[in-house]
Amino acid sequence: MYKMKIIDLTPENIADYGVCGYKDVKKHPELRRKIEWFNHYYQKGLRIKIAIPEQGSYQGMLEYIPGKYAHRPVEADGYMFIHCIWVGFLKEFKGKGYATELIQACINEAKSENMKGVAVVTRKGSFMAKDDIFLKLGFEVVDTAEPDFHLLALKFDSGAENPRFNTDLQKNLERYGKGLTILRSPQCPYTEKNVNAILKSAQEQFHLETRLIDLDDADAAQNSPCPFGVFCMIYDGEIISHHPISNGRFLNIMQKIYKGN
Repeated sequence: MYKMKIIDLTPENIADYGVCGYKDVKKHPELRRKIEWFNHYYQKGLRIKIAIPEQGSYQGMLEYIPGKYAHRPVEADGYMFIHCIWVGFLKEFKGKGYATELIQACINEAKSENMKGVAVVTRKGSFMAKDDIFLKLGFEVVDTAEPDFHLLALKFDSGAENPRFNTDLQKNLERYGKGLTILRSPQCPYTEKNVNAILKSAQEQFHLETRLIDLDDADAAQNSPCPFGVFCMIYDGEIISHHPISNGRFLNIMQKIYKGN
C-alpha cells in the first residue's frame, strides 16, 4: 500500500497544490474562480483535504462545509455537508482505503464541532460519488430527488432532524421558460468547461434564446432546480443535463429532442 498523507488546503497553500485536478491558474481561469470561492467560504468553515503519496501529485480530495452553506438544494443546517470526494487519478490508488480515511477525517471534525452529523448527495454514474462507500460507514438514505439522486446522512444523535432536499425543486424549475438556460457555480470548476461552445451551438445551430446564470452564493445554489445544485442545463423548462457535459453530448441531446418532435 502506498503511503499517503492528508493535507488541509488553506488560502495560503491552495495555489501551490491546485484543486479538482487543476493546478495552472494562468491556463485555467476556472481554477482562479474556484480559489476565490474557496477563500471566501473558508472563513465560513469550508475545508478541502487532499491525499498525497510520497511521490507524485495528489491522488484524492474531499470537500466539505457546514450545511448552512451547502451548495446543493438541501436543508442541512447543523450538519457537515460533503460536496465531493474522489480518489485515484491513477488506478493503483483506488480501492486502498484512502476515501474512507478522508471521510473519517470529516466525521471526526464534525463530531469535534458538536454537529448533528454528516450529509452528502450521491448519484449513480461517473460524475458524482455513489452510495456504497457511505453506506459502509453507517450513512443512511434519508431523502431522494428525481431522477436518481440520494441524500445520505450519518447522524450522531438519532433524535436529530434529518436533512432533506429543498421541497421547491419543481417550483424553482418553473422560473425558466423557453430556450436554453445554463446554471453554474464556481464551487465546481468543471461547470465552466464547454459552456461557451454549448451556448454558441444553441444559438447558431438551433437558433435558441440562451441564458447563462452564475450562482454566486450558497443561497442561489440551494434554490437551484437541480439536485446537483451547482450546474443545471434547462431546455424549454425541462432539465436536459444535471451535470456538466461536452458540446458533442449537448448536440446529441438536442438532435434527439428535435427528432422526437
